Amino acid sequence: MATDTEKPRHEHAQPWIVLRAIAVVGICLSLFQLWAAGLQPLGLFFQRPIHLGFILVLCFLIYPVWGQQRPRGLSGWIIDGTLLVASVVAGAWLPVNIETIANQIFPRDIDVWIGILTVLLVLEGARRAVGLGMTIIGVVFIAYAFAGNRGELPFLADLMPGILNHRGYSLDRLASQMTLGAEGIFGIPLGVAATFVFIFVLFGAFLEATGAGKFFIDLAYAATGRQRGGPAKAAVIASAGMGSISGSAIANVVTTGAFTIPLMKRLGYRPAQAGGIEAAASTGGQIMPPLMGAGAFLMSEFTQVPYVEIVLVSIFPAVLYFGAVYLLVHIAAVKQGLTGMTSSELPSVRGVLAEGWHFLLPLVALVALLVAGYSPMRVGFYAIVSILAAAAARALWVFSRDAPTSEKFVALCQRGLVLVAQALALGARNAVAVSMACAVAGIIVGVVGLTGLGLKFSAMMIAFSGGNIVLALILVIIASLILGMGLPVTAAYIVLIILVGPALTEEFGIPILIAHLVVFWYSQDSNVTPPVALAGFAGAAIAGSKPLETSVQAWKYAKGLYLIPLFMVFNESIILGGPLPLVLWNGFIAIVALVGFAAALEGFLWRPMPIWQRALVVPGVIAIFWPSIVVEAVGVALILLLLALNRGRSAAAR
Repeated sequence: MATDTEKPRHEHAQPWIVLRAIAVVGICLSLFQLWAAGLQPLGLFFQRPIHLGFILVLCFLIYPVWGQQRPRGLSGWIIDGTLLVASVVAGAWLPVNIETIANQIFPRDIDVWIGILTVLLVLEGARRAVGLGMTIIGVVFIAYAFAGNRGELPFLADLMPGILNHRGYSLDRLASQMTLGAEGIFGIPLGVAATFVFIFVLFGAFLEATGAGKFFIDLAYAATGRQRGGPAKAAVIASAGMGSISGSAIANVVTTGAFTIPLMKRLGYRPAQAGGIEAAASTGGQIMPPLMGAGAFLMSEFTQVPYVEIVLVSIFPAVLYFGAVYLLVHIAAVKQGLTGMTSSELPSVRGVLAEGWHFLLPLVALVALLVAGYSPMRVGFYAIVSILAAAAARALWVFSRDAPTSEKFVALCQRGLVLVAQALALGARNAVAVSMACAVAGIIVGVVGLTGLGLKFSAMMIAFSGGNIVLALILVIIASLILGMGLPVTAAYIVLIILVGPALTEEFGIPILIAHLVVFWYSQDSNVTPPVALAGFAGAAIAGSKPLETSVQAWKYAKGLYLIPLFMVFNESIILGGPLPLVLWNGFIAIVALVGFAAALEGFLWRPMPIWQRALVVPGVIAIFWPSIVVEAVGVALILLLLALNRGRSAAAR
């Protein structure tokens, strides 16, 4: 899992001493996190500020003030050097002064000034690591807190509709809210980033450094490469595995897509189609258990539902999503008359497993520890220990087979230490963007709590939707798409759930876990939905296709992102459970609906579908989503009849 953005680019343009400093700070941060996760747990007012201090230092080292393309120069180093010192102060202030701050009634002036400094550092860090959009949103929320008769910017109150008006807050009050408690920057979002998320980011970095990524890709090729459209199906399977670990749809596209997209093009997929398939599959990695990016950890904190329970209920929806993408890929391959790859072009499953079976052990250990009830942070710690043990055991086994000597043993140990150091540094770098996004999200959470904005936004949502749950969900989709144009997935999910969550649960009666899952799924859509489809653009770059055309293809293949959350809302039993016959029935009709929808979308299943059949599938799919078992049964019967007709015509034509 890792971040919602790619790893820092153009790091090679940095002076070697800066790269060395980034590596040293990153290693120190990762060791601190491992120590806190597995050896000595820390209180939140120690863990979170220290984590933020490290992240800010890394951020200002990795991202120069003038951008990656220009050297810092003297003026740049004066600015960034000042920010680096300020970051150390901001990270150390609360832990060093915790007793004084905890025992005072009113904050000291120095505490307020450090709070202001911390807010400014977070906003500037987010601008560099996440993008200007996140910083602008943070500034807008701060301005909203000041807008009121008693606030610092009372004139802004006249510009807002009556429902959004509030009393307004002073600079001292807002700074205290942001940095002297657990309701601002050091709140739940950063707390999750500083504990669960970081440790699994580090786990993903160790998997990457030890070669697990290549193992999963090779395994997917070996399993599906001989089938029609094999590389596209391998992309779906590999992206399910890699995406769950990387936590970034874009990073997933550029890693697995570098292998899958050229092969898809070679076998006959159009460039835009190949890039779109990879983007859709990579986006699904964010919703694939056991890691699910940072979302599952945040969801667990917000809903107070155990992490392992969220993972378990997410398995079937994730399988539905990848099944839909896989089916669309298969239909496209059959329509275009594509074949698979030959055996000589593919690795064997036995050979891949023989070389990399030890990479499965950490994943087995991770799942087993989660089921056993260990905390996610402790599970992440032991998962990292297990992958180190597995990689070391494999290396020693190979060493013992190949005429071992003392010189080879020393070289082996040196290489192992280098890989560990690289993984520690990589994990820290990969965590910068998500931690900065979560820090700004803390500002948003603090303002929402201070001003009561969440309830006001919920009232506006109810007014716009007229109490209609379908219209309300469409508003959520539109809001998630707009937010996703400027925010990473995790940040978009946090902002959206803070604003619309109360309305979905309290006014529309959607259970809290389903509300969070729906918002989390919809937060992924900016990866594949034009005009801003970040994963689609990454796929287009590799495929050499037009970005907009590739994004349209990605949007088509990722339709499960929109349908499956609706199914969660109207058929709660697939998430919340219930009588076994009802759960099985809902699982069955969900599969039928997605198969019917895929066939109607492509106009093909076993053979081309006439336009009248495609048109009739649509009301059948709508009926399946209707909250009435009789209407559902009619919809299922209609779709099955149409699919049977298609199958019969195919058999008759042979």
